[in-house]
Amino acid sequence: MVSNRIEQDVYIAAPVARVWEVVTEPRHVGMWFGNGEPAEIDLRPGGRIVFDHGEHGKLPAVIEEVEEPGYLSFRWAADDAGGREPDAANATLVEFTLEREGDGTRLRVVESGFSVIEGDSEAIDRRYRANKGGWGKALLSLSKYCEQEEHEWSG
Repeated sequence: MVSNRIEQDVYIAAPVARVWEVVTEPRHVGMWFGNGEPAEIDLRPGGRIVFDHGEHGKLPAVIEEVEEPGYLSFRWAADDAGGREPDAANATLVEFTLEREGDGTRLRVVESGFSVIEGDSEAIDRRYRANKGGWGKALLSLSKYCEQEEHEWSG
């Protein structure tokens, strides 16, 4: 039986406003969570995000909540059928929480709902394991990207 949630966090040596921009602006999202191309983002509850992962396809998501600059949540399909639209039967909830910590930001990512997804339990377990490792890599990439000098990532 797969665990229901993944929780990971990272300290980023950048202010909350900068981290929020990197988490929510299309040109930045594609740099730390994609193939370098801007993501498609309609930043509002009910809006869509489409992450472009090149050879792995496009991953659509639906935004649940936006509370600038501290909280963003969305649902995406967490089964092995890449590119599926998220729905009540196949989606997990991904939550980003940003909190000021000293001169930087503590970013926490929680993905939950794996135990209630309908379908092949082995496929769901594979997705859980892939996402658990994937979030660690994504947070490291996001952290390094945020901590670059301003001139390196503005444009």
